[in-house]
Amino acid sequence: MRQAAIYADTEALARAAAAYLTDQIITCIGQKGRCHIALPGGTTPGRCLELVSSQPLPWHNIHVYLGDERCFPVAHEERNDTMIVQKLWSRIDAPADNFHPIPAELGPELAAQRYTGLINELGYLDIVLLGMGEDGHTASLFPGNAAVTDERAAVPVYDAPKPPKERVSLGMVSLQKAGQRIVLVTGANKHDALTRVEQGDTLPISLIGEAHWFIDQAAALGQTEDSN
Repeated sequence: MRQAAIYADTEALARAAAAYLTDQIITCIGQKGRCHIALPGGTTPGRCLELVSSQPLPWHNIHVYLGDERCFPVAHEERNDTMIVQKLWSRIDAPADNFHPIPAELGPELAAQRYTGLINELGYLDIVLLGMGEDGHTASLFPGNAAVTDERAAVPVYDAPKPPKERVSLGMVSLQKAGQRIVLVTGANKHDALTRVEQGDTLPISLIGEAHWFIDQAAALGQTEDSN
């Protein structure tokens, strides 16, 4: 594990991640004139995005995508894009066309097909913000699931081990091709997966490539930055 830092609690982690993400977006826009970023769902990412939303960024140059989505109807409270709208998109002044939700309401296959076309047209994402589950999954790429080895830019997910069973995710190839990856890990229940990553176990999160990791003390359980 490279470029890892450990923070006292989730709030400290969210603030550090928000500051880093803001800097990376500014750098990307300075180099390319725009930034294409994929965002996750979840409580900790939500707090990070809430903090980022207060920054005076050139939002008209920032395009927002999703790392994964659950196959629920539009505006369902458990969709990831619902959280992103609440915590980020509704708080900023950005063109509507700069938000690119996954049309998961169409079902895994058709939604993945359409999102694959969008990502392929883009070429690659500049930044991908990710979480990690207690089983080592990231986005909706779960250990042992066929979606992990699907080589499309966006992939249908069936039989997910946590509800809902049907989802859509950026494919591993999209995560690997991204300009950079940022991983947020919080909670004591993530410690075992972190240990497995450090030991070189082949978990989905281990396959994404080099990343900048933000880890809270509960997940690290006494590990030092030097050990990472």
